[in-house]
Amino acid sequence: MMTLYGYFRSSAAHRVRIALALKGLAVEAAPVHLARGAQLAEGFRMTNPQALVPALKTDEGVLTQSLAIIEWLEETRPDPPLLPREPFRRARVRAFALGIACDIHPLNNLRVLRRLRAEFGFDDAKINAWYRHWVEQGLAQLEPLVEPGAAERGCCFGAAPSLADVCLVPQMANARRFNCDLGAVPRLVAIDASLRERPAFRAAAPEAQPDFEGS
Repeated sequence: MMTLYGYFRSSAAHRVRIALALKGLAVEAAPVHLARGAQLAEGFRMTNPQALVPALKTDEGVLTQSLAIIEWLEETRPDPPLLPREPFRRARVRAFALGIACDIHPLNNLRVLRRLRAEFGFDDAKINAWYRHWVEQGLAQLEPLVEPGAAERGCCFGAAPSLADVCLVPQMANARRFNCDLGAVPRLVAIDASLRERPAFRAAAPEAQPDFEGS
């Protein structure tokens, strides 16, 4: 059985949990408590020298970086597919996912927020303002990229969840946690609400994890 090193609140680990659940794959959960610095322990750094989650231990070795893990799952366990077969639509789904994983998420990663506090003296109010700015701006820029009828179907592209949806739901969870203004993204709000009703997304939610500690 594969082992997934993650943290209930990590949106990157959340993505991988969704992908695994959608593909019906069971894994052993290995919680790494980021808020307590468990990712910096020597034992975990031997697993992932980047000291980040998620990390997926497989029979072939350890994989890191959420999108790389999901791409590997897509290539080795192709059903159900998370990427369209048609190249142009495939690229659009990837672009949406990367808009979250590469443009929004890195600016609000825990280590960035801690750096803002320790090096630049940001208090909670300033950190929260920083977080909300990048999330609200980033999601507003992604809102027009979903396909027509996406809100009604409950998926960003097509009729079934894709890599775009796998990335959207964790980011929306964090947006709600930080009380972001989501008034500019009604379609994303509707898609997210629909997706969270699906069994795979419910099973992957932070509150369903063994290390969940509440908000």
